[in-house]
Amino acid sequence: MTKLTRYALPIGVVIVLAAIAFAGWGYWRRVSDKPLEQRYQLIEVTHGDLTQTVTANGTLNPVVLVNVGTQVSGTVVKLHADFNSRVTAGQVLLELDPTTFRAAVEQSSGNVASAEASLKLAKANEQRTRELFALEYVSKQDLESAVQAREAAEAQVRVAGGQLSRDRANLNYSIIRSPVSGVIVSRQVDVGQTVAASFQTPTLFTIAQDLSRMQIDSNVAEADIGKIKLGQSVRFTVDAFSGRRFEGKVHQIRLNPITQQNVVSYDVVVSVANPDLILMPGMTAYLSFLIEERGNALLVPNAALRFKPRELDGDQKTAGAAGKGQRGSRSSNPTVYVVRGEQLTPIGVQTGISDGRYTEVLAGLTVGERVVVEDKQPEQKPAGQQPSFRLRAF
Repeated sequence: MTKLTRYALPIGVVIVLAAIAFAGWGYWRRVSDKPLEQRYQLIEVTHGDLTQTVTANGTLNPVVLVNVGTQVSGTVVKLHADFNSRVTAGQVLLELDPTTFRAAVEQSSGNVASAEASLKLAKANEQRTRELFALEYVSKQDLESAVQAREAAEAQVRVAGGQLSRDRANLNYSIIRSPVSGVIVSRQVDVGQTVAASFQTPTLFTIAQDLSRMQIDSNVAEADIGKIKLGQSVRFTVDAFSGRRFEGKVHQIRLNPITQQNVVSYDVVVSVANPDLILMPGMTAYLSFLIEERGNALLVPNAALRFKPRELDGDQKTAGAAGKGQRGSRSSNPTVYVVRGEQLTPIGVQTGISDGRYTEVLAGLTVGERVVVEDKQPEQKPAGQQPSFRLRAF
């Protein structure tokens, strides 16, 4: 009795496994008996235009953006320009309180007058001393002292004159003028505000020199930077005009790498014409760099290059994995599955460029052939299949 009980459980397990295998075989037969059109999604190979691109994001900026600052400190008393004001070179933008600067100029002017008077007296003393020295009434030392006094007075005049020039320059700096012609895109100060230029020049205005010419500073990944060339055509969109596509050209590829979270990219500058002035500084642009274009190319969906039937044996799966690893290169030879008769036939194809959805086929397929892109039958366990478990040793 004990011996029969010992073998009762393994025999039951064998029966269950046999039932599962039979159900799976029946399920496979039902699926495999269906027509291929019901089992797989098929798409015909066609001709069409294809464009390979590299995508990136960037920010629109004026080509020339000038920050206008101040070289002196003071309180703003007048504003002559505001946001979006069009200004010309030399136009007055802002005035600081000139009181202290005018006082400094007056003081320096007095110092210059005093130094000039001292110089006049020193020259007269030198002249008299020379005359007395000629009559041998004074020593040579007295003459040299008179000459030294005159030279010191001349130096003092130059010092006072330099101070006066500096104070006059500071007075002129209290009137802020535009260095270029353009449009004011930013104003940082208001009337009554005190600006300090002790350590660094504060920015008062930002002027875009010419908004009819813009540029996009974009970050292109290092894996794609080798495909970007000077003069290359670029298409882009902005959120403000989602239904409109703009065009530009690659103007500069900057060599300085940008590293963020161990990802290296490069700043690619794209020049853009903006005659309607609808593109604004700071807008986000979504760019597509045109790498290659093909007209009337033989196209196959990328999904067909990734498809593998579930019923492949181990060797076919291994070959499929090897083909998948080669798809990154232009000369790869992946495998697609074509309906020929009532069977799926694996065909190795030579591919060209790709736009992410379709790939150019250079050899291996013809127009009108149907390729498999998807299995319509979801993978599921046959009816009655139970979760796997381990057999307990007795």
